[in-house]
Amino acid sequence: MLLGIDIMPQPKNLFEKVWDAHMILTNDEGQTLLFVDRHYCHDGSFHAFDMLSESGRKVLRPDLTFGTPDHYVGTGSEDRADFADDERGDLVRTLEKNADKFGINHFGLSDLRQGVAHVVGPEQGLSLPGLLIVCGDSHTSSHGAIGAFAFGIGASEVAHVLATQSLWQLKPKSMRITITGDRGIGVTAKDVILGVIARISAAGAVGHAIEYGGPVIEAMSVEERLTVCNMSIEAGARAGMVAPDQTTIDYIKGKPFAPTGAAWDAAVAYWRMLPSDAGATFDKEVEFDVGTLSPTLTWGTSPEDAIGITELIPDPAQETDPQRREAKQRSLDYMGLTAGKPLVGLTVDRVFIGSCTNGRIEDLRAAASVAQGRKAKVPTLVVPGSGTVKAEAEAEGLDKIFTDAGFEWRHAGCSMCVGINGDDVAPKERSISTSNRNFEGRQGPGARTHLAGPEMAAAAAVTGCITDVRDLLEGR
Repeated sequence: MLLGIDIMPQPKNLFEKVWDAHMILTNDEGQTLLFVDRHYCHDGSFHAFDMLSESGRKVLRPDLTFGTPDHYVGTGSEDRADFADDERGDLVRTLEKNADKFGINHFGLSDLRQGVAHVVGPEQGLSLPGLLIVCGDSHTSSHGAIGAFAFGIGASEVAHVLATQSLWQLKPKSMRITITGDRGIGVTAKDVILGVIARISAAGAVGHAIEYGGPVIEAMSVEERLTVCNMSIEAGARAGMVAPDQTTIDYIKGKPFAPTGAAWDAAVAYWRMLPSDAGATFDKEVEFDVGTLSPTLTWGTSPEDAIGITELIPDPAQETDPQRREAKQRSLDYMGLTAGKPLVGLTVDRVFIGSCTNGRIEDLRAAASVAQGRKAKVPTLVVPGSGTVKAEAEAEGLDKIFTDAGFEWRHAGCSMCVGINGDDVAPKERSISTSNRNFEGRQGPGARTHLAGPEMAAAAAVTGCITDVRDLLEGR
């Protein structure tokens, strides 16, 4: 109370609460030094470790640093040391050497927990509400689904975090995306986020940390929320977040690195304080009704180039902005498509089910529900997001469903998502992929990638063409 007047604390949103809790100091240029709770490294982090060695420094907090190879690992052989070439093998081995040298936690190829970093963190209970998490990978935004502030960083920033367990950042603006309506049959979390990006564009959230909310998000499982937050970067966002709730708490409880005993009770009490306060404001707000959303996939070379399965390919001539018109025409030319035509029935050459977007157990169950009792018409890879997911899927018999359908059951890794590990798409071949990026050459030079959810991908696999999965879900 000041001069008889009650001074009420200013309401804060989820992002502001987590940001403020990690502030160390702010400099004259407006940058804030933030404490980092978790740092995930992968086989592409070698530049940062080289910088550390050259400067003669050590990893300040090896106990908060976790490494797992994912980008360059081979996924097709029981021999996990079977790499596409010696260079990629060297990168994986270098991570192991750096882990030994600096004493960081390492889930290597012989460890069941090895996998894609953004799958491993949540499933091991390393990613927790209220934490600040970084990794040298764009899709670190995934971990925001737990209620963390998580974002990707560059090599020099990785080195800075290794040496200091802190990072300088300019504070992003905040954005809330409220998702309402009833999800129809066959409409997955992947369809929801593709629909959001198509609406707000690939630059719609630049400079913002997104908080996703509303009844659709609240009804989602944590694994569905991970899919949504994973692709926040594809809308230009710095991060994507979902406030922790009972669904989050139930997901975390009992995981290997989750708190226990009195520490668990204290953690849960803190997590319940994190959701945005009543009256909290955001710099930007968007509401998206999924009531009319249908199973969705991309037609172009940006995640924003997404349409419902019953829609026609957009005509660039309808664009009033010359640059956007030119970009859309370039996308059509690259993808070998014609404006005004449907995507349904378009022949595909191969299918990829996996990645940090859709390589979790729920994704594999969804794909298996379509594949069961059917036969693949095109080569199809199913790549679990981690060894733990692989083991769980096999315990449930999902691997047999896939192999009986003629799908190829693989080991954990990024695989065809990035096309740098021996799993790629040939020039002008058309791929249906559950990954997160459809940029030119993403899955290989000249590869034509359509992003879709696990069920839509499985539907394309068993029909050999882009198919409305709802036609295959009837009676199942």
